[in-house]
Amino acid sequence: MRRGPAIDDTKPVWRPLLVFLIPLMLANTVQSASATFTSIFLGHMIGVRALAAASAIFPMLFFLVSFFIGISSGASVLIGQAFGAQDQGRVQRVAGTTLVFATATGLLIGALGYVFARDVLRLLGTPPDIFEQATGYGQIVFATVPILFVYLAYTTFLRGVGDSQTPFVTLIGTTVLSIALTPPLIRGAFGLPALGLMAAPIANGVASVIGIVGLLIYLEWRGNPLAFSKIRHALVIDLAVLTTLVRIGIPTGVQLVMVSLSEIAVITFVNRFGSNATAAYGAVNQVVSYVQFPAITIGIAASIFGAQAIGAQRVDRLAKIVRAAVTLNYIIGGVLIAIVYAFGEPILSLFLVDPHTRDIAESLLRITLWSYLIFGNTAVLSGIMRSSGTVLWPTALSILSIWGIEVPVAYVLSHGSLGLSGVWYAYPVAFVCSLAFQSSYYYFFWRRRTIVPLIESAA
Repeated sequence: MRRGPAIDDTKPVWRPLLVFLIPLMLANTVQSASATFTSIFLGHMIGVRALAAASAIFPMLFFLVSFFIGISSGASVLIGQAFGAQDQGRVQRVAGTTLVFATATGLLIGALGYVFARDVLRLLGTPPDIFEQATGYGQIVFATVPILFVYLAYTTFLRGVGDSQTPFVTLIGTTVLSIALTPPLIRGAFGLPALGLMAAPIANGVASVIGIVGLLIYLEWRGNPLAFSKIRHALVIDLAVLTTLVRIGIPTGVQLVMVSLSEIAVITFVNRFGSNATAAYGAVNQVVSYVQFPAITIGIAASIFGAQAIGAQRVDRLAKIVRAAVTLNYIIGGVLIAIVYAFGEPILSLFLVDPHTRDIAESLLRITLWSYLIFGNTAVLSGIMRSSGTVLWPTALSILSIWGIEVPVAYVLSHGSLGLSGVWYAYPVAFVCSLAFQSSYYYFFWRRRTIVPLIESAA
């Protein structure tokens, strides 16, 4: 096996990190673009209520998929360490276990989401004028969750071994197909009746199936060590691997669940102000994702590079990885935020037709956007700690910043004179506190630990 870019001593750390980051960031940007185009189609072709209905289901979806995202982060750590140690057999065992687990949990979570979508949306206080649309939309989205999980599993494997280009190319194809299918399905095409709001998740599901099949064919053609035929013999649950995945993944999954629960709490605060506010919430989330996902991506890259360095027993590289990732976060994030601040109104106009709703969204965006630089810095620190398997304390501190600060502040401010704006002031407050918490643990505790590879425990 070749050595990963994280332990290339011939170049400064930021160079291979940036090379790895570019396809990863572009992939997340393309993913965000898919959601944005969907919002544009729904907002312009159907109306604000359709956009609000699609936005209402997002916190519920994120809640149900959070656990597997945590497991995927554990898989990326184990695969990264195995790849850094040049242990191909263990890479394949981790991949096989994760793929089986992804399929089983995807079927379970998809079924639960489909069955209980109506009940949960009612508990969330979804506005009556969008309730039925949100329910139907959500049920179709959850029916496609197993496809999403298999896709997430394979992209995790490839990125863990340093390949961010193949997932990027696959995502471009899937996104273009989904965007191309949505408008004709909304109006009615291919012998089908006009599907309206339901066209978006159906188009995405069809495109995802085609994308996964194309990815598997490509990996087979290239003889990739992670091709399905190469890991087929490992498609069993390896208890040692699964135990380590769960030990790393559960705290990360719990953190994401807490994030999603906080978003559920937030949307209940937002829903109090009516469907225009809910639509503004969805629009702001769409725009913020272009800033948030690069920050998350840099954290993921730091985790993968850190895992490869630990697997190769090159812990001396970890501090350099942190410095390079934090620097890139402020440079890349700063540029993106400046662009959005400068062109916020025309960007929001792409998918919000109603001027009043657009004005609400723009004011909320300006309150919170800058703080995602702080969020990205925190993501780097938690990512590098996660690369060593340290997840409990970073997770606990993150939960503290969310439920001890963000949600209470959002509640108090939104029920006061600030109204809806108070919800968005809570985000920067929470991000600043989270960075303070994570930095304290990183500098005063984690850096003083002896970093031991997890790879033996996954044998």
